[in-house]
Amino acid sequence: MDLKQIDYFIVVCEQRSFSRAVDILEVSQPSVSRRVQALEQELGQHLLRRTGRGVEPTEAGLRFLNHARALQRLAAHARQDLRNFRSPDRGKLRLGLPPRVARRLTPLIVQAFRAQAPGSSISIAEGLSADMRGWLIKGRIDLALLYDPLPAATLSCETLYREDMVVAYARTLRPAPPRRIAARDLGRYPLVLPSRPNSIRMLVEDACTDLDVALQIVAEVDVVQTAVQTVAYDRICTIIPRSALHDIPQHRALACSTIHDPAIRNNLVLATPIHGQERQLTETAAHILRGIDMAKCMV
Repeated sequence: MDLKQIDYFIVVCEQRSFSRAVDILEVSQPSVSRRVQALEQELGQHLLRRTGRGVEPTEAGLRFLNHARALQRLAAHARQDLRNFRSPDRGKLRLGLPPRVARRLTPLIVQAFRAQAPGSSISIAEGLSADMRGWLIKGRIDLALLYDPLPAATLSCETLYREDMVVAYARTLRPAPPRRIAARDLGRYPLVLPSRPNSIRMLVEDACTDLDVALQIVAEVDVVQTAVQTVAYDRICTIIPRSALHDIPQHRALACSTIHDPAIRNNLVLATPIHGQERQLTETAAHILRGIDMAKCMV
């Protein structure tokens, strides 16, 4: 039994799917299957059963899952203990931020972290929320701010800020959309949106699915700023957080309409592994993030 077998088994159980586990672990599916099969052979038990929608743990698998998580915690504690023994006065905190958030918050975070943890360093990685969620699960970063992440048993999430989504378009667009657009009418507008699993795309699609609204997606552009620039030069619209309007040089050429009935709001959450490394530094960084006035910084 080795730690990779345990890590792979935990992720497969949480995702209820080998293919989704592969996306998070970034290894081949045969490699994951071999590790889990070797674990089953060693324990002499079937730990997973296949279903029509993926896999689920057997009764034996559920029992072993508790042991696996305990072993994972013990390994993380051992690594941290030895790291502190080698260098007790220093540590490195790895923080993940969405690019739009990073541009606004990084100076504040670095300044506060240096003041509160002068013997340690901080590394800030930028990425899409879906990617950083995987980094957290795999232990590549210690905490992150994520937009509307899918739930995971190994992550603790708390909302720090919510922001209205708006329909953005060129001021020259005719006929001009109304200043308030009902969510049920979003299907009337040709849209450029990021591709799945971008958090904006998932949020908008989920809201429209609940209303039985079919969207007109005429183009997929994965970088929000590029999508906004695209609508500035064409007769199409996009749906973005209100503050994203100010992220491009041409923002004065754009207008936006509020979405209502219901409003669509994103959810910026502070995500931390339940059993992560660098716990003291993680708590320090989490305290800093909770203390930032997001409403003021995100405008």
